[in-house]
Amino acid sequence: MSYLGKAGDTIFEDSDELIRVLGIETSCDETAASVVALDGGSAPEILSNVVLSQIEEHAAFGGVVPEIAARAHVEALDGIVEAALTDSAVSLDEVDAVAATAGPGLVGGLIVGLMTAKAIAAAANKPLIAINHLEGHALTARLTDGLDFPYLLLLVSGGHTQIVAVRGVGDYQRWASTIDDALGEAFDKTAKMLGLPYPGGPNVEKAAAKGDASRFAFPRPMKGSAQPDFSFSGLKTAVRQAATAIAPLSDQDVADICASFQAAVADALGDRVGRALARFRKEFPDKAKPALVVAGGVAANRTIKATLEARCSKAGFAFVAPPQKLCTDNAAMIAWAGIERLRAGIVGENAADFAPRSRWPLDSISAPLVGSGRRGAKA
Repeated sequence: MSYLGKAGDTIFEDSDELIRVLGIETSCDETAASVVALDGGSAPEILSNVVLSQIEEHAAFGGVVPEIAARAHVEALDGIVEAALTDSAVSLDEVDAVAATAGPGLVGGLIVGLMTAKAIAAAANKPLIAINHLEGHALTARLTDGLDFPYLLLLVSGGHTQIVAVRGVGDYQRWASTIDDALGEAFDKTAKMLGLPYPGGPNVEKAAAKGDASRFAFPRPMKGSAQPDFSFSGLKTAVRQAATAIAPLSDQDVADICASFQAAVADALGDRVGRALARFRKEFPDKAKPALVVAGGVAANRTIKATLEARCSKAGFAFVAPPQKLCTDNAAMIAWAGIERLRAGIVGENAADFAPRSRWPLDSISAPLVGSGRRGAKA
């Protein structure tokens, strides 16, 4: 079977042959496996997508403990892979390739997933494709929405906050990243300071729904700056100072701080994204229907989504947010990235010898920053 295509082609036109890929994801605290299929001119189909969350195991610690995560992956992965194959009604013999996250992330989890994928591929005599976790996020909108290249990606998660121009399979240019904390990390730390449970993002949003966003005048980091990057450590410090000044906190105090924090985040993101939309217009003037794709766990926040949708509407951009289950860590995006690479004829170095990478920037040319391919990333 030939998988060769031209990177950048519209995704449903290259081949009439059926391609099915088993994907494995273990970069942080979700153990996941999925089978995704693409059949010629048809839209791709997620045949199975099994995800086992470890939130309960890590909740008592207020964050992910690498050793606990790695052990949980070892205990669960074989069963998760078996469940994914069973749910898809596809046997291992019928799978065309195995794709696994090889970085960035917690190295213990990456070792478990990649070594399992290597064993499966070797035993079944299937190609193995080592996938950058960030590429999985970058290409998800093509799985869910059939989006054509190029487009703009905002990735906001526990380990990454960056804006990327997605120009083709394997062709990414990072335009902005965080110079300190990733946004999801800032949400988690804010929640911990206020006594809210882990994970921080959804719990801060839940509290904010009952709060007054105008009570605290928190800073809008980098807003108005010509530098395109993000910064959230100063905002986190402002939250701590405000909470300390009025301690002990009532439930209403917590709600007001969360609402004010969330409003500051949305405002800062809107400013940064607005600049990126303008740049995209200049660099891709022939793109008739430009789009902003938002991915990562923080993309589920309704206030942030509303702010970004308004920015896109004003700038004439489509706003694309894949379903939440495909924005957080999952193996369907890894399997799909494998299909994309097979069809483009880009499978990288010999995957059988590929070593897990705790750091692996999606854009290898731009100068490295904190959120560009971070060790221990949760996306």
